[in-house]
Amino acid sequence: MGVDKKLILLVDDNPTNLKLGINVLQGKYDVATAPSAEKMFSLLKNNTPAMILLDVDMPNVTGYQAIKILKEQPQTKDIPVIFVTARADYDNELEGLTLGAVDYITKPFQPPLLLKRIELHLMLEDQKKTLAQQASELKNFNTNLQKMVDDKTQNVLDLQNALLKTMAELVECRDDITGGHIERTQRGIKIILEELEASHIYSEETESWDLDLLLQSCQLHDVGKISIDDSILKKAGKLTDEEFEAMKKHAIFGEEIIEKIQALAKESDFLKYAKIFAANHHEKWDGSGYPRGLKGNDIPLLGRIMAIVDVYDALISERPYKKAFSHEEAVKIICEGSGKHFDPTLVEVFSRSAEQFRS
Repeated sequence: MGVDKKLILLVDDNPTNLKLGINVLQGKYDVATAPSAEKMFSLLKNNTPAMILLDVDMPNVTGYQAIKILKEQPQTKDIPVIFVTARADYDNELEGLTLGAVDYITKPFQPPLLLKRIELHLMLEDQKKTLAQQASELKNFNTNLQKMVDDKTQNVLDLQNALLKTMAELVECRDDITGGHIERTQRGIKIILEELEASHIYSEETESWDLDLLLQSCQLHDVGKISIDDSILKKAGKLTDEEFEAMKKHAIFGEEIIEKIQALAKESDFLKYAKIFAANHHEKWDGSGYPRGLKGNDIPLLGRIMAIVDVYDALISERPYKKAFSHEEAVKIICEGSGKHFDPTLVEVFSRSAEQFRS
């Protein structure tokens, strides 16, 4: 067989037709012949032709029966089949094409026309294979590109989380009096968020929140304490009025620190929750809080949530200037602050999840 020639398989029970087909095709193609469908299937076990020219009227297994078998077999279903037959009516041609043939040529045929039909369909098959290969390569490229994007995104997320955690640890290292406060408030925020979701409270505000990022960000609610003088931050006793006024500035300092990072970073959206926590966790429902004296729903929801969690942890924690309150006492104080210090709706949410805070 010629190295560069494609193999055409002729299937016809008439030896004269096979000889004629060989004479027409052998100049351009390698040609194999089969006098029956059974012989064709035998040849196909070891050969994959570029095309099959198939007669319809053959004993035992007709061309129509044969093409059905060809299209059912994975190794032969994609081989293009042209029916070359003496049946010249519309219904037979339609049936042949319906069964999966790419063309239907009636005998007697004109050799140039047969060659042109074969050339056309082989060209279409080559184009189809090229498109399939290009589609496969494009799919692999897109898969690899998506993996690169996913890896890059994960790297950015890991960097963000590392930054948040490092800053939080820096705050806690300076303020050793409140050790463990950041981790406990983070767990408390998670409890409140889960209860809000379960009870469908404030769902319009919370449904768009990135909870993973939010829980990482709440670690920075006290980041402004970095700017508070050690003599105040680490004081073992109760603060004077003047010292307390200085301490209160940590909310504004925290907001400013985060804004500075946002101004320097090209992608600063990940700090949006941290900024809200830092600036608003000491605001009170009745407007008596700081730093801006916001009131009611003017206080961002994240600030109102943190206010409860932050106070609860402060109450149950021992300080040099106070004993630790019991869980029951802390819950009672927060409930008494409903409508004054705290959002009444959130106090109800806190009350329902109080046992989780105890643990």
